[in-house]
Amino acid sequence: MPKQYRRIVLASRPQQHASVDNFRLETLDIPELTEGQVLIKNHFLSLDPYMRVRMNAERGYADPQALNETMIGGTVGTIVATKNARFTVGEKVIGMMGWAEMGVSDGVLLRKLDTSHIPLSAYLGAVGMPGMTAWYGLTQIMQVKAGETVLVSAASGAVGSVVGQLAKLQGCRVIGIAGGSEKCEYVVNQLGFDACVDYKSQDWQQQLIAASPQGIDAIFENVGGEVFDACLLRMNPFGRIALCGMIAGYESEELPIKNARVLLTQRLTVRGFIISEHMDLWPQGLKELGSLVASGKIKFKESIAPDLAAAPEAFLGLLKGKNFGKQLVRLLPE
Repeated sequence: MPKQYRRIVLASRPQQHASVDNFRLETLDIPELTEGQVLIKNHFLSLDPYMRVRMNAERGYADPQALNETMIGGTVGTIVATKNARFTVGEKVIGMMGWAEMGVSDGVLLRKLDTSHIPLSAYLGAVGMPGMTAWYGLTQIMQVKAGETVLVSAASGAVGSVVGQLAKLQGCRVIGIAGGSEKCEYVVNQLGFDACVDYKSQDWQQQLIAASPQGIDAIFENVGGEVFDACLLRMNPFGRIALCGMIAGYESEELPIKNARVLLTQRLTVRGFIISEHMDLWPQGLKELGSLVASGKIKFKESIAPDLAAAPEAFLGLLKGKNFGKQLVRLLPE
């Protein structure tokens, strides 16, 4: 058992754009466990866009990330020591241990994992918070029906890829939006979307029109900005929009919706949501997602940074769309 572990803290708040200088890598002694606690050796850390919002001083839907404390983040790992009767050494768990190689928990927010049919890392992606975000937006807000046209932005990412595959299983026509030919080819050829618009190409607007000859009935929006504005013009009457993220504006001024009049003229429903506010539905959603991943009906892709020290650069790359699939950090050597 090592006596020390590394963590990354938020050292300063971004002035506008986040940088590696906002983070600091530290080495700490592993604390002694008290009654009811467990010690976890983390295998993987999840990097997600919401972390950028939490880095700011202003309170949003949750408190800001505290300075000089371990950066928030979901992790999966193994119990290596326990003084909690509910957990035994060797069990795999998911929790919020943050950007750290090890963590101590009282067990309240830990969930045991079965890795016999589902890879451990998938519990941070398709069978975790991103998957639940996709499942909730599609089933509870978009409420899609067979034959409808569904559009998904950031379609090759951890959330968007699951949204599209779930919609296809519901019998929908699914259009993705992604950046670059490689991602678009993956979205269509591997994930089974009907079309994918490359927003980095000069003719992306023509691609969007060609991909949606019958208009769009529902949008799962992760990005916002110019492309979202164009998609609004393709919406059919009484369309539904699940507003999950606005990553295009996380490091800039607020993003205006330029075609907001369409919300009225097409009688659209727009609903933003935070998946952590709907924990009552997680058992149902995770059961469905786990079954679909285990059976191979939902596929997923991962980008994995090699170690904790690489986390800041990987996170900044995520904000710029450099990742391909779910962005993870490996905290144990392969």
